[in-house]
Amino acid sequence: MGAEHKGEGRGSMDGEENVERNVKPDQDPSDHLGSLISVVSFERQDLVTDLLTEADLNTLKHLARKGTPENSLRALTSDIAYLEAWCLAATGQILSWPAPEPLALKFVAHHLYDAAERERNPYHGMPDDVEIELKVKGLLRTEGPQAPATVRRRLSSWATLHRIRGEKGPFATPSLKEAVKRAAKAADRPRVRNSRRAITRNILEDLLDTCKDGGPAALRDRALLLVAFGSGGRRRSELASLKAKQLIEEDPVRMDPADPESRLLACMTIQLGRTKTTDAEEGAQVKLIGRPVEALVAWMESEDITDGVVFRHIDRWENVSDRAMTAAGINHMIKRRLKIAGYEASDYSAHGLRAGYLTQAARDGIPLAEAMQQSQHKSVQQASEYYNDAESELSRAARLMG
Repeated sequence: MGAEHKGEGRGSMDGEENVERNVKPDQDPSDHLGSLISVVSFERQDLVTDLLTEADLNTLKHLARKGTPENSLRALTSDIAYLEAWCLAATGQILSWPAPEPLALKFVAHHLYDAAERERNPYHGMPDDVEIELKVKGLLRTEGPQAPATVRRRLSSWATLHRIRGEKGPFATPSLKEAVKRAAKAADRPRVRNSRRAITRNILEDLLDTCKDGGPAALRDRALLLVAFGSGGRRRSELASLKAKQLIEEDPVRMDPADPESRLLACMTIQLGRTKTTDAEEGAQVKLIGRPVEALVAWMESEDITDGVVFRHIDRWENVSDRAMTAAGINHMIKRRLKIAGYEASDYSAHGLRAGYLTQAARDGIPLAEAMQQSQHKSVQQASEYYNDAESELSRAARLMG
């Protein structure tokens, strides 16, 4: 395997240093646990001190780190910081526990409001002084009302912090739920998909055409693109953390299961373990068949990868590291390949592979339930949106004036 170049920190094939300037590559997700522990009520901290040894606490921290996806820890920690700063700026006081319902309603009023009304009435929505203070601290980067999904996530994080403390907050009250529902409508912020456009099969083939130079980055990127799409549109966090031990070689399968004379295709099982929508106990796994397996084997054999992470960081001199690509690095790589292939990179993101898988499955007439089994979507409503879009594109009713 290629040795690390002493100048690797200056740049990389993945653009990780540019994309994630504030994230240290070797940063341990457990660093974020301090913020969670700090919100435990004093009474429970005393109980912990009396009953648990240091070894017990270290064990629990390890389990928390292993049992919570890194992205979830980052999001929760970020939300803690934002809530604390907003409360101090809006009320002049630190967060109180449990939070009174009026404080939660104030949070909704400050973040979900009618932008048109704000132009007429400067007292509508978040006060200017609160907005300025949050922007100075670098915590507020958007103009106007926030996306309903962001507000709901922060309210959910707030509720989680209450549960950690053993407190019951106001987050399930009918009045707060109704306020969020109506405020989201008034805010007039339509739901925007993570990727404006789906990376369907034809676009994927164009991206693969940019991976023909035979170098380490080309081999890795080809394997990553095919694995991401062929395994049901895996999330970039799942690809970044994929390890060799999760891959199980299977007997070849027929191209056409109903035709015993059809050609044999390489087959592999990916044991997903815990994902965003599954638990490790569920034993989630997907099959990888054909070209994705061949590309993955070619990449791993080229770098003698038999242990550790599969998709690894590569610097600008094409030296392969032992450390994993980051999720942001994967996104940057895909955008770079899109640009090379002649696409407008800003229209796409890594999530476009996940959207593209479902969109392509719908176009190819694959039943929704079968596609969801591969993509591991739990929400029929969410997955069916891609099917509805595909059906609209093929609809004769939409072509009456064509």
